[in-house]
Amino acid sequence: MKTMVHTCVVFGVIVAAAAVGRAQPPAPEVDPNVVPFLQKLGNRGIRVHDPSTIVRCKDEYWIFCTGRGTPSFRSKDLVTWERGPQTFTKSPEWVAQAVPGNRSGLDFWAPDVIHCRDRYLLYFSVSTFGKNTSAIGLATNVTLDPCDPAYEWKDGGIVIQSSPRDDFNAIDPAVTVDAEGNLWMSFGSFWGGIKLIQLDPTTGRRIAPDSPIHALAHYDSIEAPFIYHHDGVYYLFLNWGMCCRGLKSTYNMRVGRSPKITGPYLDRDNKDMLEGGGTLLLDTDGPFIGPGHAGILKVGDRYWLGMHFYNGGTRRGASMYAIRPLTWGADGWPVVGTFK
Repeated sequence: MKTMVHTCVVFGVIVAAAAVGRAQPPAPEVDPNVVPFLQKLGNRGIRVHDPSTIVRCKDEYWIFCTGRGTPSFRSKDLVTWERGPQTFTKSPEWVAQAVPGNRSGLDFWAPDVIHCRDRYLLYFSVSTFGKNTSAIGLATNVTLDPCDPAYEWKDGGIVIQSSPRDDFNAIDPAVTVDAEGNLWMSFGSFWGGIKLIQLDPTTGRRIAPDSPIHALAHYDSIEAPFIYHHDGVYYLFLNWGMCCRGLKSTYNMRVGRSPKITGPYLDRDNKDMLEGGGTLLLDTDGPFIGPGHAGILKVGDRYWLGMHFYNGGTRRGASMYAIRPLTWGADGWPVVGTFK
C-alpha cells in the first residue's frame, strides 16, 4: 500500500501536514556521484516500467509502457523524453470477460510496438499478479502522432490467451520480423517459460488459431523476452529473477542465440535455454538495480538497448528508463556499453 503525505505552505515554509509539530528526520543524503553514475549507465529520468521497443514515427521516437491505458513517451533525440498520450481511455469490451480479475479494465502491462506495412501494431498484456489467466491484445494505428487527423487506435482483439489449463502465461509480448519478412511474437512469464507464435502481418493476429506454439526458454523465474536478428543470427534476450520489488528487485538480463527463430537457443557455453541456459548480459550495478525488458533500436550504424531499471540512488527504487549503447563482439555476442 502506498501512503501519500500532503503538504501545505504557511508563510513560505513547507510543512508536512501529517507531521505538524513533530521533529522530522533529515532527508537521506544522496551520494553526489550517483547522478553522473546513473547518467553514465543511460538513465533518461522518466518513470517507466516494462518499456516497449523504440519505434519511429515521422521525426520522433516512441515507447510504450505498463500503466493505465498503456502510457507512451516521445523523444526527438533519444535523450530528452516527454509524456505522450495513453493508448486507451476506455477498456476494450473483451477485457472483462477474458481476465475478470483485471478490475480496473485499463491496467495493461508490458506492451510492444512495431511498424508493419502501413500500420503500427501495439501488443499489450492483460493479467493479474501471480495468475496465468491472461491475454495479449492488439491495437492498431496508422500513425503515432496525436496531431495527425488520421490518429486513431483501433481494437484488434485478443491475439492469444492463457488459463490455468495452459503451461504458459500470455503476457510480455515482443514482436519481430525474421529474415524472410515473417512476423513473430515471443511472450511468456514463469510457468512453462518463453514461447513463440507466428503472426499474420496483414491482420497482426495469430496466423491460425491452432498454429504451433514453439518453446524457446525455461527457468524458475523467467519472462520479458525479446528476439533480435543480427548478421544472420537470432538473439533471444530475456530476464531471470524478480521484478517489481524496487530496491529488492533481482532482475538480470540473459541472452542466447540460434540460426533459426524457432530455436534452439544456446548460450555461450552451448547450453540450451530450454534447459536453464542463458548468458548473463546485464545485472545490478550499484544503484542501477534489476535491469530488464530489453528492446533494441538501430540508428544508422549504431545500436541502442532500451530497458527499465530500479533507481536505488535518487528515487528509492522507482522504475526508470535507460538507453545504453550496444555493440557486437568479434564472436558475435552483444556487449552493453556505457556513456563517458
